[in-house]
Amino acid sequence: MNAPRFTTLGCRLNAYETEAMKELSAAAGLGDAVVVNTCAVTAEAVRKARQEIRRLRREHPEARLIVTGCAAQTEPGTFAAMDEVDAVIGNAEKMRAETWAGLAADFVGQTERVQVDDIMSVRETAGHLIDGFGTRSRAYVQIQNGCDHRCTFCIIPFGRGNSRSVPAGVVVDQIARLVEAGYNEVVLTGVDLTSWGADLPAAPRLGDLVLRILKLVPDLPRLRLSSIDSIEADESLMQAIATEPRLMPHLHLSLQHGDDLILKRMKRRHLRDDAIRFCEEARRLRPDMTFGADIIAGFPTETEAHFENALRLVEECGLTWLHVFPYSPRPGTPAARMPQVDARAIKDRARRLRAAGAARVAAHLAAQHGHRHDVLMEHPRLGRTEQFTEVSFAEDRPEGAIVSATIEGDDGARLRAA
Repeated sequence: MNAPRFTTLGCRLNAYETEAMKELSAAAGLGDAVVVNTCAVTAEAVRKARQEIRRLRREHPEARLIVTGCAAQTEPGTFAAMDEVDAVIGNAEKMRAETWAGLAADFVGQTERVQVDDIMSVRETAGHLIDGFGTRSRAYVQIQNGCDHRCTFCIIPFGRGNSRSVPAGVVVDQIARLVEAGYNEVVLTGVDLTSWGADLPAAPRLGDLVLRILKLVPDLPRLRLSSIDSIEADESLMQAIATEPRLMPHLHLSLQHGDDLILKRMKRRHLRDDAIRFCEEARRLRPDMTFGADIIAGFPTETEAHFENALRLVEECGLTWLHVFPYSPRPGTPAARMPQVDARAIKDRARRLRAAGAARVAAHLAAQHGHRHDVLMEHPRLGRTEQFTEVSFAEDRPEGAIVSATIEGDDGARLRAA
């Protein structure tokens, strides 16, 4: 019996959940099947999912083809209508053992072809935790799922549901197991990481969890946060930034824009000056801090002046690693009903943002020449610094080890060590 083949589209959380589904499907004894874990963050992501499904059907004509993930959750009818698809499974259902048991036993079509319930009714998350997802050096731990906010461009809450948190004790126990298994870095991941704890007794904050992990798992060398909403950074998190060297000096920020009017139309909860103040304070507390950020180019009603404010934010916040998203309307979102920006202007503005990001990366790489860094080896000749900068080596190093190295130069994309 062939093991199911999995294809993952979209975010790191999707990739984490794919690893969990592999375990669940193997335990259920699911045979020859292809599972596509879809993304719904943009209309283009849904189009690519449909394209991938058609390609996989051509390559595996006899296999059962199962579609799940955010696009399956938000548009189950779209995928159920595809002749290539045998089953459509929602985001909550895909994490349940009984779903996979039903699929494995279903030789005569007894299982419902579409199993997608109301994601907003889900109250728990991480019913199936996994140990060891990632490289041999770095593991990812899901601490939260869903989002309570309703940004006008975003469909994700309707794919993921409202925010749900994994209890602190469960997170700490899992990280302790990962450290015991030899992992030198753990990354906390979720949909809206800084909302962690709001639904738990006493409503702890993300900073409380970070401090608790570092205290109760003293042998963990490196703890990293995947992405945060800077306006929700709490006092304990800022304390951890200032006092805990094992918390890595790299924060990826969900900024989205740098103009106050556009931020309001996006229904974001911060203004331009809030973002700048946060970056200044974090860098004051931790001078080696680097920032990444998500920025949308060409949001509806964006003028050239609005865009220039977003472009200047790259320098004013000292951003290094940019994720630039050319805006595309998502049906069902308020932004899709707003006056749209010309597609050529969106493409040009995205290009200019990426160029600004590339300049910042070049400056960051040049500033590291001659410095020593502790590098976590992801492969024998490639690792990452504390700031998540890639470093290449001329000779093999032990995969998974943290090695100290002097930076000799860079190749424009990554640092070069001896």
